[in-house]
Amino acid sequence: MADWKKITQKGNVSDRRGSPLAIGGGIGVAGVGLMLLFTYLSGGDVLGTFLNIASQDALTPNQQDVAQFEGQDPYEEFITTVLGSTDQYWTNELSTQGITYTPPELVLFRDSTQSACGGASAMVGPHYCPLDSVIYLDERFFTELQSRLGAEGGDVAEAYVIAHEVGHHVQNKLKLLNASDSNATSVALELQADCFAGLWLGSLKDEDVLEEGEVREALDAASTVGDDNIQKRTGGEVQPESWTHGSSEQRVAAFNSGYNGTGLQSCI
Repeated sequence: MADWKKITQKGNVSDRRGSPLAIGGGIGVAGVGLMLLFTYLSGGDVLGTFLNIASQDALTPNQQDVAQFEGQDPYEEFITTVLGSTDQYWTNELSTQGITYTPPELVLFRDSTQSACGGASAMVGPHYCPLDSVIYLDERFFTELQSRLGAEGGDVAEAYVIAHEVGHHVQNKLKLLNASDSNATSVALELQADCFAGLWLGSLKDEDVLEEGEVREALDAASTVGDDNIQKRTGGEVQPESWTHGSSEQRVAAFNSGYNGTGLQSCI
């Protein structure tokens, strides 16, 4: 396990686990691809998923016990530390470009919550909403990643996923997010976010935070969420024309470009 205690910077994490918040209001465009992924993983019906979300006009209270999430537990502390480290990295990196970096907020939730992009739910996985500059993360996503897609798991793998979403925030600040809904554009943005995640993890090499070989966890996670692997694991045909995030090989290569890179230009 990485020695996250060596990182003192803390990020802005809002803990909504157990809050009586609901989806109501639909789903943001950025989450559609991930929603479909979770539909496939659960063996569900795509049309039915859309209809279920569209019908949620009323608030659906989350039934978690609020008391169990009072105070900061180890998981929330981990998320706060990883986010703080990415905040510090991107503040320093973008300052060299004359850009002032405004760190994102991360909302930690279970089941469902509200976002400016519509409803944030567990089925869409971790995602970034550019309308409110917030990352939404259901804490049980990583369990799903391991149990349904065979990911190796581990704290560094989880840190990579968070850093990937931070990468979308960086794209937003650099005005790189494109409103185009083409698959090619989506793949390019996702691979760049992987590269950005690699840049951050690479910056920890000289900080004695990571143990030898731990970066393998991030590479495994990147490979696991490749479109081709997801299609294979869910029993479908590998159809490159339908990809929105890139193949396992592409995602690993993008991450490595950042991890072995020397700064922002390694990913632009």
